[in-house]
Amino acid sequence: MMTNLFSIFDPSTNIFNIPLNWLSTFMGILFIPYTFWLIPNRHHYVWNFILNKLHNEFKILLKNNYFQGSTFIFISLFSFILFNNFLGLFPYIFTSTSHLTLSLSISLPLWLSFMIYGWLNNTQHMFIHMIPQGTPTILMPFMTMIETISNIIRPGTLAVRLTANMIAGHLLMTLLSSTSSSLPNYLIMFLILIQIMLLILESAVAIIQSYVIAILSTLYSSEVN
Repeated sequence: MMTNLFSIFDPSTNIFNIPLNWLSTFMGILFIPYTFWLIPNRHHYVWNFILNKLHNEFKILLKNNYFQGSTFIFISLFSFILFNNFLGLFPYIFTSTSHLTLSLSISLPLWLSFMIYGWLNNTQHMFIHMIPQGTPTILMPFMTMIETISNIIRPGTLAVRLTANMIAGHLLMTLLSSTSSSLPNYLIMFLILIQIMLLILESAVAIIQSYVIAILSTLYSSEVN
């Protein structure tokens, strides 16, 4: 039962034994309306409004680290994860963000680049950041150990947070839909209503998780200077 349940996250699409599941990460472009590329139009205005709001927020979070164009990487990260989260809600489309392979390959290089830059260019600041201000002398070794561990697990927490949230909703919807064949007719409509509500919730989770990943990555980058 568990194998069948989790098999919805297994790569299975292939043509001539060439796996095509990860191509779904690039399918977001196909869902953009053609009119988006005709400027000006409503789709372009809406998307530009969202990106400008994100740019202003990331600019504030980056503080002294901000320079022209530095928010583009976090806006691109937000857009990429948002598209993939939404694509996973469509039937028979591989949910790439539900795999640690994808989420770790996003969070780990980002974290490594921040750490390498911080330790090479702002070594003293990085050491100071490991001991919170006002820490008693006797507790300094313990605080240093705790801060080091919390810093090391950051890419893992980013990846697991995204993966777990994507898996949880999909599993719940799969479990509910698998019971439909054994339900009487008068409960089918109730089940469909619950599925619609869950789909709306998953759409909100898709937006929130992409926003959380982008915000946390911005905060981590602001700490290295």
